[in-house]
Amino acid sequence: MLTALAIGTPPSSHFIYIPAIFVLGIVLGFIFGSKATRDALAFEEKKAQEREARKAKREAAKSDAKPPAA
Repeated sequence: MLTALAIGTPPSSHFIYIPAIFVLGIVLGFIFGSKATRDALAFEEKKAQEREARKAKREAAKSDAKPPAA
């Protein structure tokens, strides 16, 4: 009643194809991951510069708004 699954040994191309695809995935992941990291660092640097510019503008406005002490 129960029939065994007829699973034979994989062809020799299987032993080349699978590791090649695995290595390709690692390489592409490294490339895309490093690009994403560079983009994220550039974004954070830009955000920090904008924050510093806003802070400097606030400080300048605060010092201009103070009346001179007599």
